[in-house]
Amino acid sequence: METEAMGKVIVTAKIENLEDLFNLQKGLLSPEQVRSVEVTDALVDTAATGLSLPKWLVSQLGLYPFRSQRARTSAGLVTFQVYGSVRLTVQGRVCTCDVVEIPDECPVLIGQIPLEGLDLVVDPAGRRLIGNPEHGGEHMIEMY
Repeated sequence: METEAMGKVIVTAKIENLEDLFNLQKGLLSPEQVRSVEVTDALVDTAATGLSLPKWLVSQLGLYPFRSQRARTSAGLVTFQVYGSVRLTVQGRVCTCDVVEIPDECPVLIGQIPLEGLDLVVDPAGRRLIGNPEHGGEHMIEMY
C-alpha cells in the first residue's frame, strides 16, 4: 500500500527482528513471540543509504547495538547507533538489513540499500515504488 503525501513516497513496511525469526526456525520461539511491527507511513528516502528507525521502534523490536557510525546529515556530521539486522517486507518483497537509530520524532526511512535489496525503484511521475524496470518488474538480484 502506498500513498502520496506532499510529493513524497510513503509505503507500508513490515519490520521483523531477524534473531527472533532464526529462533523461530530453531523451535525456540513461537510465531507470537517474534517481535515485529508494521508501519503504514514509512518514507522512501533516496538520499538516505540504509533503513532508519525511530528509537522507540528499535526498542520495541528488541534490537541490539553493534557499532556507531558517523553520518552526513542536513544538520552536519552526526554519530548514529547501528543495530542488528531485521527482515524488511515492502510490497511482498523481502530483504535483510541493519538498522540505524534515529530520533523518535522521525519517520521510518527506507534508503537506497534496502530499495536495491527489494529491487524497487521510485517512479517519480507516479510518486510510488515500482518493480525495477530493468528486471521487467520481477524481484531479481544481480550476480555479475
